[in-house]
Amino acid sequence: MSLLAQQVQEPDLAPIRIILVDDHAIVREGVRAVLDDHADLRVVGEFGNGAEAIAAAGALAPDVALVDLKMPGLTAPETISGLLAQVPGLRVLVFTSFGEDALIRATLDAGAIGYLLKDALQHDLVAAIRSVASGEAFLAPAAQRQLMELLRKPRSPRGDSLTARESDVMRLVAEGLSNKQIANRLHLTEGTVKGYVSQILAKLHLDDRTQIALYAVRQGIVGA
Repeated sequence: MSLLAQQVQEPDLAPIRIILVDDHAIVREGVRAVLDDHADLRVVGEFGNGAEAIAAAGALAPDVALVDLKMPGLTAPETISGLLAQVPGLRVLVFTSFGEDALIRATLDAGAIGYLLKDALQHDLVAAIRSVASGEAFLAPAAQRQLMELLRKPRSPRGDSLTARESDVMRLVAEGLSNKQIANRLHLTEGTVKGYVSQILAKLHLDDRTQIALYAVRQGIVGA
C-alpha cells in the first residue's frame, strides 16, 4: 500500500482541546505534563480562577474543562455555568482533592459530567478526559462511592441541614447584606462567602438570593 493510501485511510484526528482551571500552579503543571505525553490531548489554556477561564473560553474553544472544586473567587458551580454559557458544547470534569456534599451536587447540577479525585492514577486522568470529551459521564471508583452515598441522602428542605456558619450567612443575606458586607461582618473573604451562598442554594434547592431571603422569613430565621 502506498504512503498516500495509508494517509487517506488513517486521517489524523484533531486533538481534544483542554483548559485547566485550578488555583495551584503546581497542579496545573503536573496535569499538563501528563497530558502532553498523549498526542490526542492538548492543553490550550491554564487559569488560576474561574473568572479568567470564563473570559478566555470563547476564544480558546476548548472541548473539555478540568475544574477544581474549590478556588478563590467564583465557586466551581459558578465557573461551570459561566464556561458553559461561553462554550455550550463544553464538557466539564471536576477535579479535587476532597469531596464536599453540597458543592459536589451543585457542580453536577451546573453541568459537570465527570468527577475525579486528585489522587487518581495518571491513566484514570487520561481516561476521564477522553470519556467526558465523548459525552460520557466519568466517575473514578473512589468518587463514585462518595457520590452514590451523596445521592442516597434525602434532599431535605429544612434549614437544619445547614451548618452554623451557613446559617449565619443565610441570616445576613436575608437582611440584605452583600457578599462583601457579609465577609466584613464575619471576618471572611468575599470568595468564601460566595462559596457559602452556593452551598446554601444547593442544600435548600433555591435559585437565588431572593429565594434565600424568602425562605429565611418563612422559617422564622429572620423577621418579615
